[in-house]
This record gives sequence, C-alpha cells and structure tokens, in this order.
Amino acid sequence: MLNILFAAGDDRWPEYRPLLTDRFDKEELEVNLSLEIAPEDVDYIIYAPDSALQDLSPYVNCKAVMSVWAGAEAIVGNQTITQPLCRMVDSEGLARGMVEWVTGHVLRYHLGMDRHIVNPDQIWHCDSPPLAQQRKVTVLGLGELGQACANMLATIGFQVSGWSRNLKSIEGITCHAGDDGLISALTDAQFVVLLLPSTPATENVINAERLAVLAKGAFVINPGRGPLIDDAALLAALSSGQVAHATLDVFRVEPLPQDDPYWAHPNVTVTPHIAADTRPLTASKTLVANIAGHERGEALKHVVDRSAGY
Repeated sequence: MLNILFAAGDDRWPEYRPLLTDRFDKEELEVNLSLEIAPEDVDYIIYAPDSALQDLSPYVNCKAVMSVWAGAEAIVGNQTITQPLCRMVDSEGLARGMVEWVTGHVLRYHLGMDRHIVNPDQIWHCDSPPLAQQRKVTVLGLGELGQACANMLATIGFQVSGWSRNLKSIEGITCHAGDDGLISALTDAQFVVLLLPSTPATENVINAERLAVLAKGAFVINPGRGPLIDDAALLAALSSGQVAHATLDVFRVEPLPQDDPYWAHPNVTVTPHIAADTRPLTASKTLVANIAGHERGEALKHVVDRSAGY
C-alpha cells in the first residue's frame, strides 16, 4: 500500500479526495490517502506551496513531491525539499483555461471591443479592424502554456512569434532565443503575451528598452508572473501612448494593494489572478498518472530543474 499525504490545503481536501481516490482505483493502486501520516511512512506528498507544511526534512522516505501549482518559484527556495519536485502540467484543464483567457484578451484588443462596450457618448465607430494575419503577436515563454496559446493564436491567423531561453522549433510559429532573439521577437509586435516563469533571469524582462521596440500603441497581456514587468517602465509607456493598454492578471504583491497606480490608470485592466487555475478534476488525473507511472518504473514527469527555477 502506498501512503500519500495530501498537503495541498485542508480547504482543497473535500474536492480532491474523491477525485484522487477514483483515479487511484482506476490505476489499480492501493493507497492510504490522508491529511495525516507519520513522516517516515510517506511515499508521496501532494503539495501546494501555501500549505501549512513547510519543513519536509522528516519525510526521508518520500519518493516525490507532487505540486498542484504550475509555478515553482514559491517552492524551489525551500531547502528542506530534497525529494524530486514535480510541478503541475495539465493540458486538459490549466492549459485550456490559459488559452481561453489569452485568446479572449488578444481578440478583445484586436477587434477594438472596448470602445463599443464602453461608449457613453454613443459614437458611431464604423471602421473595421484589420484581419488577424496583419497583426504580429509575440509570446514570451514557450513552455506548455506558451506553446498552447501560441498555437491557438496562429490557428486564428495571427503572425505569431515566440521567445524562449533555448531555441525551439514549432510549426507555424517564428521562434527566437537569446538576448538578440528577444529584441527581434518584440520588434514591431502589436501584442505581447507574457508566459515566462519568474526567475532572476526573467525579472523585468519587459523594461523601458524593450517596450520601446514594440509597435506604437501595442498591447501588453501578462498572465504569467508579476516580476516579469518593470512596473514604472510600463506605466510610463502607457502614459506616453507607446503602449495603448495592458491587461494584467499577476502582480508583485497580491492581492494588488488598493493604492497601486494600476487600479487607477485608465489604460490598464486588472484581473485577480484568474487567467488559469488548477482544476481538481483534471489535475487529479495528472497527479495520479505521474505517481502510477513512477510505481511502474517510469521516470517522473515535469520534474523541476531547481537550478533554472522551473
């Protein structure tokens, strides 16, 4: 019997418990899934960084820590986690949610929907938007989520460029890498979607210099991580018109403080970290499949590279 500790928040337990139990039954694995197990008996931990459990050093026989979060920046600094750490990669739930949110906001800007939805002066705006094929969209970050969003936007017809730390080859996407590649990817982009992880190397990746190479009146969409943006530089670009509007779902401090200038800026849409969430129904499949595969002798999937931070 496998002993699996659920340390992803007591409030999540009522929803996860039956879903995980059902998935383990389908995998024909006999498990003791519980909120409380003696540390030395634990085989796997289903974990969230905001869990009350922060010291994992007593779990000496634990084979892996399975996070329910896609991001790893809140975990990699925990020196007591010496076990393999797997982040959540869920193409059915989390990725689909991100694709829908990103596509919705790109199309909102592309079609100029705001001026029709909010039109108190009842102006008859009759100019048509360009076709998607005339617009350049750049996606920074080509991991699971970035690729899914880039592929959807390319399917709609946008000219899609992508940037990642290491050069990738994705059909229908113009891929870039490295510092020079970042400038190339951003130059003349009319939409920028940020889906990079938060690491020391990606902090302030969107700064004054890089905002300046965008097409005049570009749109910035950040469902990735707050520290990716130099906030002062973005506010300046918004005020000058270099950036026409920004939709921001993530911030350095969350919830966003009431006195933060983003709230009051007329060209900023604030959303409360809702772009993509871990959905227990599909996440349970991912968690159990990874554990079951490891028990069959397969390598763990989605293991965090702690030196890279994701």
